[in-house]
Amino acid sequence: MEFPKQITPADDPESSSQKKLGRGKIEIKRIENTTNRQVTFCKRRNGLLKKAYELSVLCDAEVALIVFSTRGRLYEYANNSVRATIERYKKACDSSNTGSVTEANVQFYQQEASKLRRQIREIQNSNRHILGEALSTLNVKELKNLEGRLEKGISRIRSKKNEMLFAEIEYMQKREIELQNHNNFLRAKIAENDRAQQQQANMMPGTSSAYDQSMPPPQSYDRSFLPVILESNHHYNRQGQNQTPLQLV
Repeated sequence: MEFPKQITPADDPESSSQKKLGRGKIEIKRIENTTNRQVTFCKRRNGLLKKAYELSVLCDAEVALIVFSTRGRLYEYANNSVRATIERYKKACDSSNTGSVTEANVQFYQQEASKLRRQIREIQNSNRHILGEALSTLNVKELKNLEGRLEKGISRIRSKKNEMLFAEIEYMQKREIELQNHNNFLRAKIAENDRAQQQQANMMPGTSSAYDQSMPPPQSYDRSFLPVILESNHHYNRQGQNQTPLQLV
């Protein structure tokens, strides 16, 4: 790499001010004179490029230097490649940011886990107290508070139970009315069908008279009536056999 020609202290406009202020006592501020500012820029730029080169060679470091002048001209130096160095820089920044984010997440989740563990212990102790266990750790005031909580809880439970029972009774009453109405409807339907069948039977030809209809069916007769008739006839025949027959004179 070729460096521009070094400017001697005699040619530097700042040399007179440096001599007055002494070495290392230069006031750092913007140079108002355009010519002096351009000369100082060239001098300091060349020194910066030289220092970057020496650092890369002596320390085997990857160095990339980018400088833009006030006129927009680009000056750069890199022992490897400016683009490759920039990509490496981006990756290093991303990894550092990822590591910081991961560390913050781990710390947050650890705090949340400890908080949840504490809440779980408190809930477990409260459940044991409600069941009447581990009461030795409570004082009189805490026992009174626990008693009040239990009474309020029992009151709410009973209220909810009564509410559910009343709702069930109301539903059963409505169901009973619905079933009763349905039963009445079925009874009316059966009676209507019976009347229709009776009218159809009366309108059919060859039906029996009112006398036949008023007579009971044969199955309704008493079965003991027939043997009585047969027995009386048999007795009558015996009396006829004992009588002497009539003779004509």
